[in-house]
Amino acid sequence: MKLALVFLLPAALSACATPGRYSGQLSSYEGLEAKDGTVRTSVVRRSDKDRLAEVGRVSIQPARLAEGKTTAWLTPQERDVLLREVDAQLCFELTERFALAPPGETADAEVRAIVTRVAPTGRAASALSAASGFFIPGPIGLRVPGTVGGLGAEAEMIARDGKQVAAVVWNRNATPIGTDDPSLSRLGDALQFAEPFGDTVGAVMTPEDHKSRKIEDPDPCAQYGPRFRPEGFLAGMASGLYVPALSGAKAAPDDKDDDKDKAEKR
Repeated sequence: MKLALVFLLPAALSACATPGRYSGQLSSYEGLEAKDGTVRTSVVRRSDKDRLAEVGRVSIQPARLAEGKTTAWLTPQERDVLLREVDAQLCFELTERFALAPPGETADAEVRAIVTRVAPTGRAASALSAASGFFIPGPIGLRVPGTVGGLGAEAEMIARDGKQVAAVVWNRNATPIGTDDPSLSRLGDALQFAEPFGDTVGAVMTPEDHKSRKIEDPDPCAQYGPRFRPEGFLAGMASGLYVPALSGAKAAPDDKDDDKDKAEKR
């Protein structure tokens, strides 16, 4: 049974990659090209390597949520948790490449991100998916119908002269057969995908011949918690579930505790 699933995996992954859909909220979509070799993710991007080489200090604007039917179901708390996690992953990735300008100070370029699509993770069915993992052990898991969610997002870097330096349109759905963990949170898949979105944005916005920067002390992204989150990994190993509260995905620290709890349990 498990061996058969391995052979079915490529087809399932291909079927779950979501085509890029432009929100119209970036300053430009000209010159975007599809990234070759992606299976689970749809990525179109462009970058001006000459302009990127001139960027040493960036500012990161808080991520925004595009309004529409694919995001209207989110509660205010869920919006806060998701956007904060996107902010965290962008901060982690970009500060490995550039210095971060404090609010109000001049930067060579500004990075903006928009969450364009959020598909909910099925909570009840996720419990069944996690239980199946105990009977079908191994790195490849099964997600029963109704559990898979997804995330779509866009980002761009704008230089001080207003010209776009880099841009990316990114979409991914969880796969019925694969390594995406089910979750009892409606945001489970979307929150998990904030990290690979951040990875892609960082890669697209990386200057040529770039060497990873040493992170300053104190960490400029400290407001989002630790960069490495072993608790979430261990919880996933033990339960077969993605647990947002143990994986760093939390509401802003000035939110009321009860609002946090509601968001993290959804």
